Amino acid sequence: MPPKKRNSGTTQSKELKSAESASPDKKESPKLTLSAKKHRDKDAEFVTLCKSLHVTDLVCDRAWTLWKTVQDSMNEIADSEKRVWGACLFVSGADMDVACFTLTQVLKEVSLNVKQFVDLVRKLDVNLDTISTKVNSALTRLEKKYNVTLALYQRFEKTCKKIFALVSDDQERETMRSCWTMFLLAKGRALQMEDDLVISFQLLLCTLESFIKRCPPDLLQPHYKSAISKIQSLPTRTSRRNQSKAKFRPPEPEVDLQLLKTLCEENECNTEEVKNVYQTSFLTFLDSLDFSRSSDFPQANDLNQQYEEHYLKSRDVDGRLFFDGDETVLVPKIEISQVERTPKKNLPDEDVLIPPQTPIRAAMTSIQQLKGDLTSSGDQPSTNLATYFKNCTVDPTQAVLKRLETLGQAFSQRFGQAVGPRCVVLGWQRFKLGVRLYYKVMEAMLKSEEKRLSVQNFSKLLNDSTFHTSLLACALEVVMATYGESSFKTGGYNHGGGDPVETDVCFPWILDVVNLAAFDFYKVIESFIKAEPTLSKDIVKHLETCENLIMERIAWRTDSSLFELLRQEHEGGAAEQVETPASFSQPLQHNHTAADLYLSPMRPGQRVLPPESPATPSSQAASQPPSQPSGQTPRHPKSNSLSLFYKKLYRLAYTRLKILCSYLLSSHPELEPIIWTLFQHTLQHEHELMRDRHLDQLMMSAMYAICKVKSVDLRFKTIVTAYKNMPNTNQETFKHVLITEGHYDSIIVFYNQVFMQKLKTNILQYASTRPPTLSPIPQIPRSPYKFPNSPLRVPGSNNVYISPLKSPRMSPGIMTPRSRMLVSIGESFGLSNRFQKINQMVNSSDRSLKRSLDLGSTPKPLKRLRFDVDGQDEADGSKSGGDSTLIQKLAEMSSTRSRMQEQKMKEDAESRKK
Repeated sequence: MPPKKRNSGTTQSKELKSAESASPDKKESPKLTLSAKKHRDKDAEFVTLCKSLHVTDLVCDRAWTLWKTVQDSMNEIADSEKRVWGACLFVSGADMDVACFTLTQVLKEVSLNVKQFVDLVRKLDVNLDTISTKVNSALTRLEKKYNVTLALYQRFEKTCKKIFALVSDDQERETMRSCWTMFLLAKGRALQMEDDLVISFQLLLCTLESFIKRCPPDLLQPHYKSAISKIQSLPTRTSRRNQSKAKFRPPEPEVDLQLLKTLCEENECNTEEVKNVYQTSFLTFLDSLDFSRSSDFPQANDLNQQYEEHYLKSRDVDGRLFFDGDETVLVPKIEISQVERTPKKNLPDEDVLIPPQTPIRAAMTSIQQLKGDLTSSGDQPSTNLATYFKNCTVDPTQAVLKRLETLGQAFSQRFGQAVGPRCVVLGWQRFKLGVRLYYKVMEAMLKSEEKRLSVQNFSKLLNDSTFHTSLLACALEVVMATYGESSFKTGGYNHGGGDPVETDVCFPWILDVVNLAAFDFYKVIESFIKAEPTLSKDIVKHLETCENLIMERIAWRTDSSLFELLRQEHEGGAAEQVETPASFSQPLQHNHTAADLYLSPMRPGQRVLPPESPATPSSQAASQPPSQPSGQTPRHPKSNSLSLFYKKLYRLAYTRLKILCSYLLSSHPELEPIIWTLFQHTLQHEHELMRDRHLDQLMMSAMYAICKVKSVDLRFKTIVTAYKNMPNTNQETFKHVLITEGHYDSIIVFYNQVFMQKLKTNILQYASTRPPTLSPIPQIPRSPYKFPNSPLRVPGSNNVYISPLKSPRMSPGIMTPRSRMLVSIGESFGLSNRFQKINQMVNSSDRSLKRSLDLGSTPKPLKRLRFDVDGQDEADGSKSGGDSTLIQKLAEMSSTRSRMQEQKMKEDAESRKK
């Protein structure tokens, strides 16, 4: 069954003392158990399976009905009937919230592993209404929890090999087994979000510390024998039983800091963070076991019994099976080889290995990088930032500090509610990191604005509460994403299967915590990315996904300020169109900053544009009031924030439409511009259709409508099936569409009752001899955000790329590209013949030569070396005629820099002579 959220506490160890029974259903009332007489109409083997899983009559009936539906709908069923029955029972139990069996129990019955079973359940959704959003959400969480536990066990196994020595009686195996079981129990007790990889890993290190310091010396490797603190003096067995409350008990540290530091260094984890987890969560767990002051190992039977109780409550995978190598939790060998394959550095004479990028290593590296980037930033405004505050007409300092105090309390409390009640302190840690990033980015933004506008008084902006809240929320979202606590596994939807306990901190959770409108948050994202060049590519992509979620769904909620802006635009005479279609073919270039967007449209006067960034037609219209014929009411200035929102919205909409057309209408390319015209018309003139709905709902409806009037046979079921294969989609989009207030139904019902009724006249025009004029096609870059740290192609060569060293903390030897020749200035390169080989590679167009330079390493896919600046950044795959402007500028900068260095060397030589 899907995992259930639990309240943490010490009472769990006293409950369910009879949990050793094989069936969790024995707690149910006898009248709810299966009655064989009621199910004579069903297959006997199906009824036998139901009995073995102790399902109720209701679940049995629902699962059989589901099976018959699947049987009638699927042309052929690749899996055995028994396996599909198991999937039907899982879906029915989850949908009805009836806890009959655990996932492990059903996996054992049908002989499948977790991944195979999850894939099978998703295949059942043949009619698009078999799997509810509730079941899908539970399945997604279950899958994520499994992946986290698998990653943790793989790291646990590797770490234990470095810790424990092999002994003849396999004592180390039993110690490892108890340690793993105790960790699983600690994770279940301390965390409501058991899929939190970082905190779970920190708990694992805490568990290892508690076992290592209790091990006899002959059970430990030399490195860990010496790591145990010499002053560590745990009570003896007799003192624990008879003198645990004696006044003379020595005040020894509850955690061996020296040992914990060794564990953290070996696993690239921050010692201070692990120590806080130990003191706030792990010690409470140990006290619940009466184990914190014991010198003994915990009894294996006690740990097993208590974990059994926890596992039967959670109804998911028995985590102990990872240690046993059970087939239900095994990973396919192909996946293991992909994780374990360690690419070697290009230079064999240096004999350096690049560590495999496992989920845990990736998370630890991201956290280290973020903390390193914020080393110079403090918890208080810097001197420069404080000066900006003092230069304001109204000093915002006190308001800023008060706002941070209030939001800090709210964030940490909500973090604790979602992750675990003992994790409030960890929430404060995340918040403090966010504050440092908030101050750092704010200062960078203000410096940029000062340079752009030649002013130092930013009183209006810095006293804007919405600006500050948005900037802080963006900083906190970066921190949460870095720690892996905010992701998009569910496509931005937050459905906990009916459980009222908040256990999902995925975006837009942060907006709810700080009480911020999504449309206001969108205004800061682009400026934030440009002001903080140290953001990793993954974080930039995460923020871009946040922006897309806002544009496609979140900003269109009923209470959004977007609708008020649209009303003002159309009723106030500001403009007839929020964005001119004629500008679609222009690149998405603008010079609006966060200051412009937060003060728009009230910013007075004309804004002088810097000479290095010429205004596009749309930005000129935004900064210069249009001339008005005499006698007419003057128009209000167009809202910068709304104009830019629609620019990006149109480009996002067309990008997604183009993907869907490539799936379905490759044989009818002439339909794509027609569908886009209807789609764009709807967004511009019928934006009320977006209220509490999703952008993709209008996209699929427009596609179906045009195919209908053009007599192209394309069914909605086919559209939705293809849509499910698109990136960043969720089945809620087509299964749960607003029809009327409070009433939701499928996308087909929406089309018939809402979309078609609203746009019928317009749709029929496309079947006439004089159809509407086609809307221009937007120019779509692969990403509106350039990654300054991505390698750039050297002009005139397709073979050589250069990349700035992002951080001195990162060894150049582990930088990409890994499957090509890598030269890092400042790092030993080896023999001179390496340079000769590079010269050959640069001057040769022979691909085989370049491949031969890999020195035996496995070639990597070319897609890892594709970048946005080589003229291939169009969504349609078109190529520009020559090098891009960025490449030309790069060449000019390189040439200028070389001349300056030569000049400086000459001057230095002359000064030394003098």
